[in-house]
Amino acid sequence: MKIGDIVVRKSYGGDITFKIKDVVIRDNKEVFLLKGINLRIEADSTSDDLQLVSEDVIYEIDRVFNKKVNESIKKILINRVKGTRGDKSEAIDFKGKIKELQSKKEKYKDYKNKNMTFGRPGKILHVDGDAEYLEVCLKTYKQLSLDAVGRVISEKDQANEILNLVKEVKPDIVVITGHDGMVKGINDYMNLDNYRNSKYFVDTVIALRSYNSNYDDLVIFAGACQSCYEAILDAGANFASAPNRVLIHCLDPVLVSEKIAYTNIETVVAIEDVIENTITGLAGIGGLQTRGKYREGFPKSKYI
Repeated sequence: MKIGDIVVRKSYGGDITFKIKDVVIRDNKEVFLLKGINLRIEADSTSDDLQLVSEDVIYEIDRVFNKKVNESIKKILINRVKGTRGDKSEAIDFKGKIKELQSKKEKYKDYKNKNMTFGRPGKILHVDGDAEYLEVCLKTYKQLSLDAVGRVISEKDQANEILNLVKEVKPDIVVITGHDGMVKGINDYMNLDNYRNSKYFVDTVIALRSYNSNYDDLVIFAGACQSCYEAILDAGANFASAPNRVLIHCLDPVLVSEKIAYTNIETVVAIEDVIENTITGLAGIGGLQTRGKYREGFPKSKYI
């Protein structure tokens, strides 16, 4: 077996498909370092526990992955057409102001119908421990018409580099992700030493909140597969993984960011709406009420 091979672990019944990303020597034995295919999990194993995956299985994995991604993108774009982008809550019905508010609202709708408004979704900084996943995420951001800047930084180095990046990029939303995973057979789910990278995500969120403590000003998603959800939220993240310590899809951070970026700044996004936007769902993603980052403008320039 070699770096780049696609494998499963026999001791786990072949439940997760991995790619071999490196080979190291431990106690005079070759140990293969693994990363999930389409899932943000890390693991390691010896060769006697690994089994190569056939090309047919790899093709099927890619087919299912592409189907899920395309369905998610289609759903998001349909919701935008229905009015998700720039929508605001109903006006409060104060006595004596009803007709005035309704008149303004109808006039504003006329402007929208005439394409006289424009909008700017929130800007995203996506920091990822995996270069391949970052490439997939940036491609998806582009498909979703999002302004996203991506950087590959290993999980252990993210806390040291994040503030300089934020000052450079000036994002509205920061995604901190990569790979994670729990140590086999753990009982203490709150001990960060039982996770591969959760402590690094926590440190990075703490650094961000020391720079900007306002949850609506700087929106943070942090975590990966099986991450310590509670510790990441306590550190100051708006959204985190994974409430039920499940595996999350590599694009879940993108889909969370999209919902915030394209929700009007006057609206506090319902948490269930953010979770519904993801592939993994309630078991993998959770968080706090957060204000949207989409700003509407008027009138639209006739020169662009």
